[in-house]
Amino acid sequence: MNVEARFYVNKKLEPLMFEELRNSIGRGVGGFLPAVRQLGNVAALPGIVGFSIGLPDIHSGYGFSIGNIAAFDCSKKESVISPGGVGFDINCGVRLIRTNLYEKDVAPVKEQLTQALFDYIPVGVGSRGAIPMSAADLVDCLEMGMDWTLREGYSWAEDKEHCEEYGRMLQADATKVSTRAKKRGLPQLRRLLGQVVVMLHCGSRGLGHQVATDAL
Repeated sequence: MNVEARFYVNKKLEPLMFEELRNSIGRGVGGFLPAVRQLGNVAALPGIVGFSIGLPDIHSGYGFSIGNIAAFDCSKKESVISPGGVGFDINCGVRLIRTNLYEKDVAPVKEQLTQALFDYIPVGVGSRGAIPMSAADLVDCLEMGMDWTLREGYSWAEDKEHCEEYGRMLQADATKVSTRAKKRGLPQLRRLLGQVVVMLHCGSRGLGHQVATDAL
């Protein structure tokens, strides 16, 4: 390895990490490598600096483990830029949204609420969003980021204050994304005790995967 590999977990997660490693011994070819071994592999990549770091949510991934962080010195000719390290689910994001509701407000209607979420949130392979989207809309979304959602009335201005890069990367260039990746991404768009919050975990599963595939 060119640098050390380190990961940060609590007492509950540590045994699981090493159990995964033990179970991989003698398993033969096939399947994902355990996250610990993937951390070590990344630590051996050319140009890596500091450490190959695993965050507390680390688990096996495509080459890099999910939750693996690595930095590379691009001033060195031998350094690598790895699409696999960026990930096949590029720009997968998590948001925690605070509401003005409390547990007592939703408890009586939790079954109806759950059903409504399943009815209105598309999930699974081949599913489509409820908002009609054109190819031009997708290009605008790729380049404008959260400003596109503001323009279309899907978010509020103050939402940007809580997003990385204020919800928009000014150097974004939709022409760098292949037509196939856009085609795959088009259908996908569109702390108080007892307080109800909503967690969103989403990513450009089709578009992001295709971008990585194009680069690889």
